[in-house]
Amino acid sequence: MDTKRLWKDVLGNIKISISAANYQTWFSQTFITSIKEVGEGRQIIEIGCSSAFIADGIEKRYVGLLQDTLNQITGLKNDIIFVVKQNPQIQEKLDQPLFTLEKKGGEEIVTSALKKGRIRQGFTFDNFAVSGTNQMAHAAAEAVARNPGNAYNPLFLYGGVGVGKTHLMLAVAQRVLEKDPDVSVLYCMGEEFTTEIVDAIRNKTTILFKNRYRRLKLLMVDDIQFIAGKTAVQEEFFHTFNTLQREGGQVILTSDRPPSEIERLEERLKSRFEAGLTIDISPPDFELRAAITLIKAKERGIELEMDVAQTIAVNIDSPRRIEGFLTRLFTEAKLGEKTIDIDLVTKLLGITNGEARAFKKPLSAQQVINAVSDYYSLGKRSLLGASRTQTIALPRQILMYILRIDLGLPLQEVGRLVGGRDHTTVMHAVEKISKNLGQNSGLQEDILGIKKGISP
Repeated sequence: MDTKRLWKDVLGNIKISISAANYQTWFSQTFITSIKEVGEGRQIIEIGCSSAFIADGIEKRYVGLLQDTLNQITGLKNDIIFVVKQNPQIQEKLDQPLFTLEKKGGEEIVTSALKKGRIRQGFTFDNFAVSGTNQMAHAAAEAVARNPGNAYNPLFLYGGVGVGKTHLMLAVAQRVLEKDPDVSVLYCMGEEFTTEIVDAIRNKTTILFKNRYRRLKLLMVDDIQFIAGKTAVQEEFFHTFNTLQREGGQVILTSDRPPSEIERLEERLKSRFEAGLTIDISPPDFELRAAITLIKAKERGIELEMDVAQTIAVNIDSPRRIEGFLTRLFTEAKLGEKTIDIDLVTKLLGITNGEARAFKKPLSAQQVINAVSDYYSLGKRSLLGASRTQTIALPRQILMYILRIDLGLPLQEVGRLVGGRDHTTVMHAVEKISKNLGQNSGLQEDILGIKKGISP
């Protein structure tokens, strides 16, 4: 068994199950040191960790998730042993001479600059799929990459999980460094910024912290909402932000909500965040999910048929879940020596071939409203009204889910269409239906029936 390939697939699944910060902390330096078969469909897998702290942390927090993922991918029962050992590949890099930059080619210089700025490779404008749900954010990010510090400063992107906020942020950094690898850029999570400033205060190294952050030409902070409620952290970020803007530096921020809705965020920070360009990135619609599926497959060297990509796209509404499903699909095909076709996809999705093909993209919001009203035999006045009885509330939540996920309408627009409701009500409805969809076959059948009624 190819241990590197197996571990890459395992980490791919884990990455979509935990936060990016936790993944970076616990799993980024792990690797498989050995696999020993013990018979009767069982094997022992030894996992190398860079320190006893990491080994103990994974064993306490994630051993169940890790074991389930290994069992699913390998088709065997796996016992896990954690050992403290350095990854040979990382050690080999550490042993190389420090000052060899001038001998490298242009591409290697950019790669080195990306690593220095904590920027993951592979996130570019070229492999970012664009549709109506993210077109404005994509255009704004490209404008910032062309003219950082002047186009939109700050650029504030917000939206749900997996809509492409981080991808666009890192694509800006990639483009900027391709033009000038000497530009000082830095990417960090809001949680990481918080930890660093707390450590700097504790260790009396705030001067070093300030020098590091306030001399940047491009600062990117993911999940900025994590600094809310932390007085000292907000104070430092306020002064860092002001200094960067005064010196012509570019700031890009992401969050799961707009600045005005981040609780316990100081008003002076809210006003500065809103002074630039704030853009909502909606969940991807059907066409965008299909494009993402094709792009992610191509990155792994696999060309999918269009009907296969569309089947995946209409049944999975999150790009991260699509990526996780592709990992499972490719692993199943490789280990079972199977062809990736519509039959294998529908089998893994747990649906029939006919059901998969029945899904189509709704044509308009009014058609969706009519279809939901007809399917549940409800009058539009009742469906869009104030009643909270279960027989009406559930169809209304399904209506909001389809308008948001399949049509990609903004939260405010969905709320307006469904009786003038607040966008938080729409968010709650979408989250509830999304959570129950994989567990409730009756709910799946209802949504399938509604979509059949509005297919072109």
